[in-house]
Amino acid sequence: MKLYNGYKRLARNYSLLTDEYEFTMGNGYLLSGKKDNEAVFDVFFREVPNGGGYAIMAGVDKLIPFIENLKFEERELDYFRRNGYSEEFINYLKNFKFTGTITAIPDGTPVFPNEPLVTIKAPIIEAQIIETCVLSIINGAMEHATGARRIIEATPKDVKVNVMEFGARRADGPEAGMDASIYGIMAGCHGTSDVLVANMLNTKALGTMAHSWIESFDSEYEAFLTYAMIYPNNCMLLVDTYDTLRSGIPNAIKVFTYMKEHNMSLDHIGIRIDSGDLAYLSKEARRMLDEAGFMQAKICLSNGLTAETITSLINEGACFDSLGVGDNISKPEGRMGCVYKEVALYQNGIWIPKIKVSNSIQKTINPDYKKLYRAYDKKTGYALADIMTRQNEKISTNDLVIVSPVNILKRSTIENFELVELQKPIFVDGHLVYDDPELMKKRAYCEAQMATIYPEIKRVMNPHEYYVDGTEAYVTFKNQMIEDTKRLVKKM
Repeated sequence: MKLYNGYKRLARNYSLLTDEYEFTMGNGYLLSGKKDNEAVFDVFFREVPNGGGYAIMAGVDKLIPFIENLKFEERELDYFRRNGYSEEFINYLKNFKFTGTITAIPDGTPVFPNEPLVTIKAPIIEAQIIETCVLSIINGAMEHATGARRIIEATPKDVKVNVMEFGARRADGPEAGMDASIYGIMAGCHGTSDVLVANMLNTKALGTMAHSWIESFDSEYEAFLTYAMIYPNNCMLLVDTYDTLRSGIPNAIKVFTYMKEHNMSLDHIGIRIDSGDLAYLSKEARRMLDEAGFMQAKICLSNGLTAETITSLINEGACFDSLGVGDNISKPEGRMGCVYKEVALYQNGIWIPKIKVSNSIQKTINPDYKKLYRAYDKKTGYALADIMTRQNEKISTNDLVIVSPVNILKRSTIENFELVELQKPIFVDGHLVYDDPELMKKRAYCEAQMATIYPEIKRVMNPHEYYVDGTEAYVTFKNQMIEDTKRLVKKM
């Protein structure tokens, strides 16, 4: 993703942002002669946060510079010297460079549980060392993007409502604040209040006024009028400092009347309501503004908005033209919970599938080096299902039977569909081969991809479950692996 004005997506070398056991295993792989054994790891999540029907893929833009900048200089190597690591391992790290292949679903794509988002094929020592930071990047990015898209999907579909991202002050630190802004815009937000990110993107930040501005004047009217004289082309007045209906809106109308009488532009006037019963207050505000002759005045609502509260506002007939959303983009409830699991190991010239079996069927992973496809209905354009196959499996492009990986009795046949492979090569043999799109192109892509998802899957409450299935051959293979593993355990 292109940044302007000299900014970089990652400001530092994150080579040590790894849990200690990753380096412990790395040292062990080296000393046991396993470091060059090639392995495949998948990144995936098991449940959509907040009971949602989908998540939004994000973080490839940060994954790229992380991998490109991976190196261990003296400052990093001193850590290993101080803490008793072998000289062989320290010498290995001196010349470390990622040489593997990474494929990933592009940023902005709607994604679903238990499918590979990112796949790393690399010498096992390299794949192990990058695990923690890869998960940190993808988990954080997807939480922001998914939270933002839930907000976007909750807004009215018949009128244009601009969603402004206001979350930097609510984020868990400056880096998270920047990510919330970037991934919020990618997922569909109109813009951000974060000036640093706006400068990165060579655009202008968005904003209105604060209660402190109003409190610094002797009267609300004086605060509003002064603001209007300074910012006539962005005259969005915050009306809930004292009393929204008896003071704030009447004083805003007085200021708009003053502007009209003095031939000032009325093209960019409006109010923001940041507390109280937003549905009731916005309807009353719309009535009062219209009766005063200011039908063009916009209404912005803010204050801890969620997808659920926005849906409720719409159902209650609330009147608004824009929303200011902070908390539930920068720090949404729920976590992605992405994990990083080994699924195959290259031995004696062939790929050996690996599986983690659990008493919980949801924690039994989908094994093997896989491909992931999305099937689109040729007639409607809607996505029908995501389908996993083994790496070299031939897949029917006519009538195709797809089977649930967790319940072989749940099967269906799809027809008249188009298959698109979801993962794209990002690095091949350590070399970057992916041209990461600009942010606005990602936003347009996200919008187009979300249009292919059935409304029942996108709804805020009780969404329909999207199918993440396998071919008959893949699911049969997985179940056989489970049975073989159980028999092996009994012999131990």
